Amino acid sequence: QTDRQALQKEKTRPQNRLDEAEDEAVRRAHRGLLEEIDRQIEDLEEEIEEHVEEDPKLKDRCTLLDTIPGVGLQTAAIVVSELGSPDRFESARQAAAYAGLVPSHHQSGTSVRGNPQMSKIGNARLRRAMYFPAMTALRFNEAIKALGDRLKERGKEKMVIIGAAMRKLLHICYGVLKSGQAFDASLHPGT
Repeated sequence: QTDRQALQKEKTRPQNRLDEAEDEAVRRAHRGLLEEIDRQIEDLEEEIEEHVEEDPKLKDRCTLLDTIPGVGLQTAAIVVSELGSPDRFESARQAAAYAGLVPSHHQSGTSVRGNPQMSKIGNARLRRAMYFPAMTALRFNEAIKALGDRLKERGKEKMVIIGAAMRKLLHICYGVLKSGQAFDASLHPGT
């Protein structure tokens, strides 16, 4: 997965240069580079899909996670590979803490400074993998959408809402993996 993320990051430089380039030959070169990076990403995604298909246990877990609105096969593969067995954790809270999806307070002695922020401690790959699925889930997953709406009504900032959505989505992933049952929206009515 880190190779795929590295390729995604590598796309930024030629994309920015393409946007700024005035010479058509330079623009053509950057478009060619972007097409090559996209091809490499597609190849990696196919390899991931093949790997998932070859391992029945991995395939079953990824298929379960794929039932959650906002989670696709690529995210499911990262969650399964980074979390491992859900039995490693006693609760969804522990899984979220492992991923670093918990608020951390900055304090010194009795002084608490600033607003709570997302902890930098934890599994960065898992935390990073939850970002875009959480953004999607805020639009298409009713449980997470309701959470986002409640936080917005309370005046929370956008990044706080996204962080809460990431945490909630990982809680749902943990529950689906732990139970071995596909996502059931009726179990998460407006939570």
